[in-house]
Amino acid sequence: MQLPETVEVETGANPGGTVIWLHGLGADGHDFEAIVPELRLPASLPLRFVFPHAPVRPITINGGMEMRAWYDIVSFDKKGRADEAGIRASSALVDGLLEREQQRGIESSKIVIAGFSQGGAIALHNVIRSPLKLCGLMALSSYLPLRDTIDAELANNPHTGDVSVPVFIGHGTSDPMVPYEGGRDSADVLRSLGYQVEWHEYAMGHSLCAQEIADIGHWLQAIYSD
Repeated sequence: MQLPETVEVETGANPGGTVIWLHGLGADGHDFEAIVPELRLPASLPLRFVFPHAPVRPITINGGMEMRAWYDIVSFDKKGRADEAGIRASSALVDGLLEREQQRGIESSKIVIAGFSQGGAIALHNVIRSPLKLCGLMALSSYLPLRDTIDAELANNPHTGDVSVPVFIGHGTSDPMVPYEGGRDSADVLRSLGYQVEWHEYAMGHSLCAQEIADIGHWLQAIYSD
């Protein structure tokens, strides 16, 4: 498998953990690069941030225009959002990035899978099906895709889905792209599966705000200190 190109930022020498952070529709790996220093992580917690570029593909809701995306979106209803083949292919790319980080000496228990919007959907999809013990899952302004397949997949693969992984879900209360209810519903589904979800909501649209960035920084420090 050919891995996606990535942007990498290390907050110090010899990083002891990795955050794989997936961007949203139409963006690229540089989208959240500038946020790293704003997280204000201590020098005692050197991390590697890996920001992959999604493949370029035509997007149906945008008239077939080609752009970076983790999967196609046919419509804005729940069914149309779920390009199953694209979601599973991008989740496999995340698996490849996870494997590469382990080859670089970072244990899976020190790796966070994170994403914004489409990227968050891939992060959610991947982690709840992963056989690995991971450090954390972060989904921002996002939603859980392929909900109807989860129960059967987890039942058929009992060694997947480590519910002890810390989960951070953040969402804007006035998000016009991914409705607030979609974020809340996703958090509820994860709780029903046994995850301890840390839910955050913000008075914003489809974006990040200063308070959310601060909360992410505090969360990262907390999970890496456990």
